[in-house]
Amino acid sequence: MPAMDLALLRRLTTGEGWGLLQALPPYEPGSELSLQQRLRDAGFEPDLVAAAINQTRLRAKAVAKFGPFAQGMVLTSDGLEQATRLEVAARHAERFRSSGIHTVYDLGCGIGADAMAMAGLDLRVRAIDADEVTAAIAAVNLRHWPECSATQGLAEEFTPPAGEGARGVGAWLDPARRTPGVADVSGRTRRVFSLDAISPSWERVQEVARALPATGAKLSPAFPHAALPAGAEAQWTSWDGEVLECVVWWGPLVRDAGRTAAVLGRGGTPALVTQAQADPEPPALGSLADLGPWLYEPDRAVIRAGLVGALTAATGGAELDPGVGYVSAGTAHDVPFARRYAVQEAMPFNVKALRAWLRDHGVDRLTVKKRGVTVDADQLRRQLRLPPRGRTEAVVVITRVRGQQVVVVVQPR
Repeated sequence: MPAMDLALLRRLTTGEGWGLLQALPPYEPGSELSLQQRLRDAGFEPDLVAAAINQTRLRAKAVAKFGPFAQGMVLTSDGLEQATRLEVAARHAERFRSSGIHTVYDLGCGIGADAMAMAGLDLRVRAIDADEVTAAIAAVNLRHWPECSATQGLAEEFTPPAGEGARGVGAWLDPARRTPGVADVSGRTRRVFSLDAISPSWERVQEVARALPATGAKLSPAFPHAALPAGAEAQWTSWDGEVLECVVWWGPLVRDAGRTAAVLGRGGTPALVTQAQADPEPPALGSLADLGPWLYEPDRAVIRAGLVGALTAATGGAELDPGVGYVSAGTAHDVPFARRYAVQEAMPFNVKALRAWLRDHGVDRLTVKKRGVTVDADQLRRQLRLPPRGRTEAVVVITRVRGQQVVVVVQPR
């Protein structure tokens, strides 16, 4: 398929190209070649046909992230992968609106997912992206909101408004976290996780926040706790157990200064975890013999935020070993940001002993969870030599207690 350039984008999003794109049937894998041939036979240019079909493919993929809005968007592979999912973008936008902000400068807007969510809450968005084609795509995606715009520009060259012009104005930054150049056959570029490698730089992000206190910055979940500026809030957000981002909020956008975790997902009630809820130093299990009948696994956003102490506080339990996240407790609790398991067996980690226990209990289907250890799960399954037919399924958790590797066999509850 052709690389999207400005000329091709304009052809695709106006006149004949836009009509073609809107008329195409829903994407069906394997049908591309025959559809391309029919459209070429009908007189459409090959590069326009390929671009339009690629959009239907990307739109089908984007439904999981944007719902029905995906069908009216223009997308790129990298842009879709990096874009904020709709439900999370709506939470970003609501922070600005509830803080009395009326205009947001979106610096590094990508294809415009966050800008669209802000525009949908009647915020005026001035979106900027360093890449000319990406900025033009964002402009197309913002077409339903005439008071919003997207243009090419550099966050480093952005001059924040001052004085009365800054009243009610905020900034949203989504620094690039990828290295330039092609990394794989799909053309996706490599991610970077170091705070020093983002663009614009972390120092530039903080400069904008000093000029416009109502600033938020979407960063990697690997954001280091020590880098959090005084008075700011760093919120790690997960969706269905996957940690998507860490957003640092400044000024009036701060709701709980320090580290917080937002646990989101389909059909579930959102859970918010803050430092105020957490034991400042979570207690640790004294020995494997002290393991209680219940094991809790916190959501990954809670672990990333360093808030396992909220789980020990909620359950009256103890972390199996500092940093592993798993918490043992003597009583059952329904915790909205953790999963609970009933403990069936616990032992020092030994392949032979575990194999014997699984054989004696007829286990043939196994889920392996591990944290704080270097065990290879696939290799372990081969070593366990599970029978082809068994009577039950088990979950084994391989982790540490007082620095020693242990295995805990559990059942979800």
